[in-house]
Amino acid sequence: MLLSESVIATPIPKFPHFSQRLTSVMSQRLLICIVDDNPCFRDALEALVSSMGYDVAAFASAEDYLSSELIVQTSCLISDWQMPGMNGAELQDRLAADGHRIPIIFVTAVCTEKERARLLKAGAISVLEKPFDVDVLIECLQEAFGSERGSQN
Repeated sequence: MLLSESVIATPIPKFPHFSQRLTSVMSQRLLICIVDDNPCFRDALEALVSSMGYDVAAFASAEDYLSSELIVQTSCLISDWQMPGMNGAELQDRLAADGHRIPIIFVTAVCTEKERARLLKAGAISVLEKPFDVDVLIECLQEAFGSERGSQN
């Protein structure tokens, strides 16, 4: 199944087989924060991640996320790269400068190879292009929670 802006009107089904695949990394409830300026895509992604059994908080901008009290509770961040105001790369830099080691999965409609390489070099788990396959997102989450970074904020 692909998650794209075109599937936003489709109800998100429950994914029981995903919870079986993620049992090993979910000994406790994990908070996934989503930052995306597109409300339809943000809502669809929030519903999808929630259906996998995670706690989810969604934000319309990097600034909203940074002003929240959830940064220290965030187990993984899924962020758009291109947003008005602070973009995903700037958010990544700000979190690192403030000492927050949060695994980040970027989602974007457009990203140059140079920017992709920069995001990955700075520690991103992955840069997924919209639309992306849900199984790829699952693998990225497993990588995030299997890494030492996933347990440190």
